[in-house]
Amino acid sequence: MTGMRFTPRGYGGHRRDPEQVKRDGWHEQGVLAVSVDDHRLTWPERELVEQLGTKLYGKRPQGREVRYGR
Repeated sequence: MTGMRFTPRGYGGHRRDPEQVKRDGWHEQGVLAVSVDDHRLTWPERELVEQLGTKLYGKRPQGREVRYGR
């Protein structure tokens, strides 16, 4: 038996890093994926993300509080 002579779509090749997936999602579909712990955000921006997440999806489980200052 011989091995595969081609690579099926989605297998092998170049894999995008998570930041590129998020960037593409924003540009192509208007979907924003942002971590509340993202060091690029200011304190008010992190608070806004926390409030939006709570409004849309409810409170996060206890023990997963936001850790500013990472």
